[in-house]
Amino acid sequence: MKLGKRKISGREKDEAAIELLENLREQLHSSNTTVARQTAFNLSWLQEDGFDILKEALLLSKSKRTKNAATYGLRKMRGRMSKQGLALIEEGAQGDDPVTAEICKSALEVYHKRHKPKRFTPQKKRPSRFEIRDLPSRGPRPRAYARRTPQVNGNRADGNRADGNRADRSQSSHRSSTGKRYIRHDAR
Repeated sequence: MKLGKRKISGREKDEAAIELLENLREQLHSSNTTVARQTAFNLSWLQEDGFDILKEALLLSKSKRTKNAATYGLRKMRGRMSKQGLALIEEGAQGDDPVTAEICKSALEVYHKRHKPKRFTPQKKRPSRFEIRDLPSRGPRPRAYARRTPQVNGNRADGNRADGNRADRSQSSHRSSTGKRYIRHDAR
C-alpha cells in the first residue's frame, strides 16, 4: 500500500529518526497482522510521534487489520501518553465510522478486563505455620551428661582423657535403668 508523505512534526532530531518513523508507518499498514501489531507496540514507546502515527492509522486507514493494530498500540501506550491513547480509543468508539467504532469498542472491553479495579476484600487472618503449644511434661528428666569442666591439653579436670579412656570411664560411670551411660564426677 502506497502511503502519502507524512508531515514532519519538528520533534525529530535528524534524518535517521525521520526515516525510522517512515519505516514504522509503512510496517503498520502491512498485510501481515503480526508485523503490524509488533510495529504498533514499537510505536507505543515513541510518545508523541508514535501517538500521531497510530492516530492517523486508526482514524484515516481503510484496512481493518491496520485499525486493530493501531488500537493495540494505543492500548499499550506508556507513561503520560497512556491516558491520551485511551481517550482516542474512546473517541473512536463513538465516531461515525461503524468499522472503527466496533474495533474501538472491542479494544475498550479488552482494556477494561485487564485493568479491572480490584475490590477490597477483607483478608482472613491465616494461622501461622508455626504455633506455640504446651508440651505435656514427662516428669523430671535426668541430665544426659554432667556439666563440662575445663580441659587442659586434652585432659579433663577429673583425670579422664577427652578422647575416652575406657578404664577411667568404667570406674566413674554407672548405667541408668534405660541403659544410657552417665558420667559421675565425684572429685570436685
